[in-house]
Amino acid sequence: MNKVVISGTGLFTPPHAVSNEQLVVAFNSYVAAFNKEHQDAIARGELAALAESSAEFIEKASGIKQRFLMNASGVLDPARMAPHLPERSNDVLSVQAEMAVAAATEALANAGKTAADIDMVIVACSNMQRPYPAVSIEVQQALGINGYAFDMNVACSSATFGIQTAVNAIAAGQARAVLMVNPEICSAHLNFRDRDSHFIFGDACTAVVLEAADTATAANVFDVVSCKLATVFSNNIRNNFGFLNRCDESGIGQLDKLFVQQGRKVFKEVCPMVGEHIVAHLHANGIEPQGVKRFWLHQANLSMNQLIARRVLGRDAEGSEAPVILDSYANTSSAGSVIALHLHHADLQSGDIGVLSSFGAGYSVGSVILRKR
Repeated sequence: MNKVVISGTGLFTPPHAVSNEQLVVAFNSYVAAFNKEHQDAIARGELAALAESSAEFIEKASGIKQRFLMNASGVLDPARMAPHLPERSNDVLSVQAEMAVAAATEALANAGKTAADIDMVIVACSNMQRPYPAVSIEVQQALGINGYAFDMNVACSSATFGIQTAVNAIAAGQARAVLMVNPEICSAHLNFRDRDSHFIFGDACTAVVLEAADTATAANVFDVVSCKLATVFSNNIRNNFGFLNRCDESGIGQLDKLFVQQGRKVFKEVCPMVGEHIVAHLHANGIEPQGVKRFWLHQANLSMNQLIARRVLGRDAEGSEAPVILDSYANTSSAGSVIALHLHHADLQSGDIGVLSSFGAGYSVGSVILRKR
């Protein structure tokens, strides 16, 4: 069985940075218009008046200060409040493939690899823009990669599940190297008119190159020590958008075709699940939590990350131990933990242990133990 390493990562950051303050202006304009339009029904008690949002509320609830979006003008238009991303011709590179190619190009360069070195492409993210043809095969063609490709979806855990899949293929000799990419356009499935969630997500794309250990030549290489995955079914995070929607003419439940969650239940149930998962994974590999130099956690919510780190370490984590990127990127679903890895790994020394971990809808949890070469 081949030993496997991560030899390169890449990041595509969308061009539009949107602050909490900008988002709040649009949201509160919508709220004012709604309350005015329905003032009589509100006065009669038939409708509840919508409450305004604030930058302070957002940061306190999530730790988020801004996010990057593929399109800002549509989101910040109170009459629209959704990104404007026109459909492209079938003969033009799709938007997700374009993001993936950008992140993949950087990851390949960092790994010192070319398209000729890659045998397998995985596009793993929370939402694909179409069922088929697979976005991964489009990326494969755009980069000039031979071999095979496929899409996979495990919501916010897609990257860690994708890494495990890549590790299995390389270890078994099915691929010399794998490109795993996470193009997340989370703004497209976010309800920007919901006060409790209008601020949660941002857009981004990450890429990871994995290869057999004996072929790695890059400067920053991480041995994949072990991967551990788990799923437990829950309705507390859900998105019901799908091809069967057109078969239901009733129109019931339109809001659940976007991201919906029961945040308090998610917090209460997921944090202990993830903490126990990581501790058990480390112990199974003879590693004490205090021996881990860095935790690259899923960037969903600052309080969640702090609590999970505390459950694992038995104390509050230092900023360098569990770096936070959601303050500037927001929740980018499967890309979040890989962004943290991409931006916060160069200072680690040979032999240092790190844990890449994701968690989200499903529920799904994934952890990858890495050792710096």
